[in-house]
Amino acid sequence: MWIADGWKEYEVLDTAGGEKLERWGDYTLIRPDPQVIWEGPKTVRSWHSPNGHYHRSNAGGGSWSFNGLPETWSISYETAIGKRLSFRLKPFHFKHTGLFPEQAVNWDWFMPLIREAGREIRVLNLFAYTGGATTAAAAAGASVVHVDAAKNMVQWAKENTAASGLSEAPVRYFVDDCVKLVEREIRRGNRYEAIILDPPSYGRGPGGETWKLETSLHPFLTRVAELLSDEPLFLLLNSYTTGLQPATLTYLLQDILRKRFPHGQVDAQEIGLPVRESGLILPCGASARWRP
Repeated sequence: MWIADGWKEYEVLDTAGGEKLERWGDYTLIRPDPQVIWEGPKTVRSWHSPNGHYHRSNAGGGSWSFNGLPETWSISYETAIGKRLSFRLKPFHFKHTGLFPEQAVNWDWFMPLIREAGREIRVLNLFAYTGGATTAAAAAGASVVHVDAAKNMVQWAKENTAASGLSEAPVRYFVDDCVKLVEREIRRGNRYEAIILDPPSYGRGPGGETWKLETSLHPFLTRVAELLSDEPLFLLLNSYTTGLQPATLTYLLQDILRKRFPHGQVDAQEIGLPVRESGLILPCGASARWRP
């Protein structure tokens, strides 16, 4: 398992009863987590006085309750190459805060690759959300194309790059359906040295197109592979879908990428966050890293 244990301003304090207690800078949040199927004593004081608590509804969805939590706030992360990244946070609908801190373990993997490549690295970040990976890649010196279908998420990504001192970095932002953009990029002959994908388990495109990860990912990745340059640096695939284990991601990337790059290697693992109170590692999905 790859563990995102480099945070100073974020930590999972405890886990119990389907929830996790987290510290985000100066504030504590309680959010549901489907991996937390165990019980616990909840002796950490913040369980009883969090600044924000997302309550899951039996009818689906849920709602927040607040106690002194500001509308927005920020935390920062010191990366493996010494670049400090800053991220603006807010309580979004359906429990999210605008950042997946476990992804820091992937930032610390690809940032040195970009910085030490000794050549121009063009990164395509698909399903890019609020731009954690975009900010990290730009900080390492890459030019980035950031794509997400949600306009508000793209705006949030712009604010994150600006907060990290990267407002002048070569980042282009697109509010677009990722499948359609990939097809256009293929037709235009554009190529990238690195591609990052964080596809959802389920979604709908602007024209009502249905995306279901288990059936849509293979044909989509087959097209995405055509966008890799002849001298690629890496491809990173993230998955939060429970059924797609690291071995599945490995076989998927090997099957698609070995046709063009027969000597490429895939390493896939679960990613996780350390839990301070118990010493456990909280699983947070899986990632597959491909190198030529």
